[in-house]
Amino acid sequence: MIKKILALLFISLLVMSCGSSKNVTSKKRKRTYKQNTSNSGVSLADKIVWTAVSYKGVPYKYGGVTNRGMDCSGLIYTSFNHRNVDLPRTSSEMYTKGYVIPLNNVRRGDLLFFRTSRKRGRVNHVGLVTSVKNGDIRFIHSTSSRGVIVTSLRQKYWKRAFLKAKRVL
Repeated sequence: MIKKILALLFISLLVMSCGSSKNVTSKKRKRTYKQNTSNSGVSLADKIVWTAVSYKGVPYKYGGVTNRGMDCSGLIYTSFNHRNVDLPRTSSEMYTKGYVIPLNNVRRGDLLFFRTSRKRGRVNHVGLVTSVKNGDIRFIHSTSSRGVIVTSLRQKYWKRAFLKAKRVL
């Protein structure tokens, strides 16, 4: 009986892992960028990914946006915000931005959206593409069980939960 309760609790935490609706405001001036490179040859997407990767290992915290804890949309929001790119705070609001791209056209800096719950059509998880090599799409995100990690879209769970890829840069 206790094992069943613990299993249900774990599954419910996983399902709710990133439906954060906590609003965070920033007083920083924000700009919207197109994909480009500076004189150093480093793209804005690269800088955003580097920022996100600097949070690798940070524990999960619902509504969190700091190195003390963050949820999936908090990671993406913070990484883009650090580079002065304005994005909404929640994964479902982020989903309304940018434009849909085919999965075989994703590149570093694109967003991947997922539905990890049974609620039909509702986006509740987001990740940032860190690399694409030989068809293996790797993305950084925050999970309730492991915090901020890099994962392959080839993993069965994420492949099934995947909804759309979008480009916002």
